[in-house]
Amino acid sequence: MSKINSRKFESDNTTGFGTNSRDSTGRFYNTNGIPNVRKKGIGFFEGISWFHTLINMKTLHFILLILVGFIGINVIFTFLYLLVGIDHLTGIQKGSPFETFMEVFFFSAQTLTTVGYGRISPIGYLAGMLSTLEAFAGLMSFALASGLFFARFSRPFMHVRFSKNILFSPYKEARALMFRVAPFNENILSEVEVKLTLAIRESENGQQVNRFYPLATTVSRINAMVLSWTIVHEVKEDSPLYGFTEKDYKDTTFEILVFLKAFDETYANQVIKRYSYLSQDMICNAKFNTMYHPDPNSNSTVLDFHKLNDYELLG
Repeated sequence: MSKINSRKFESDNTTGFGTNSRDSTGRFYNTNGIPNVRKKGIGFFEGISWFHTLINMKTLHFILLILVGFIGINVIFTFLYLLVGIDHLTGIQKGSPFETFMEVFFFSAQTLTTVGYGRISPIGYLAGMLSTLEAFAGLMSFALASGLFFARFSRPFMHVRFSKNILFSPYKEARALMFRVAPFNENILSEVEVKLTLAIRESENGQQVNRFYPLATTVSRINAMVLSWTIVHEVKEDSPLYGFTEKDYKDTTFEILVFLKAFDETYANQVIKRYSYLSQDMICNAKFNTMYHPDPNSNSTVLDFHKLNDYELLG
């Protein structure tokens, strides 16, 4: 049961999530920043954007998909060549069925990539038309793969990492929620802004509904983020979490939505990053250890990402 006084703090309806968009065990954002939403009732070709799927796919999965697609196309054309007949291909060294299959497979790969070593060549209209069709398929597939590679590596992306935990610790004369974020790439981020929203389950007319409350930060905007930035929400009387004890935090299911926006000077474009923390990610009475230090061997500062999640408990 939430302890928030809804008469004093009005729910924020600008998050894009409705009051019944999840149950008490779900979350609004996955740790990769993608909304936890699954769509139904849409046609197969209408609702699936292959471009967005391939762009957002993990790099290893993308490379494996390209490799599997390349092998698959060659296997299909290999069977088509065998169906036409190997007598329509000159230069094949006949052997066992497997050796013959591999000979035709390598010819298919050479045709698909337009390498064409010249040892094996098609004879007749059927084989010639089939090799022409495969060469065209190769041109189209490689153009598509090149475009996807370029789009994946050239798109603006906020290269930042968040601390694994959010801390609830003494801060000045009160207590505060705090987490840490740091840039891990050489991109320079400027005009960085952060917004926090508390998502919590509350009882309304005997039903559990979602409520969203903005959480003010002590610093909501910085000119540039070159080192780590500890984002702090001070729990005072103007905070929806005012009056919560450590036990309340442990007994209450909530999610803190993080929205980070910045201008990337490398891409000359605006970039956005989303993240969220669940109630079980909270550590009480702890503080972060500093993750950067001067380099004695050079006139520079070292930002050590091995210490991004380092904290120490307070006595």
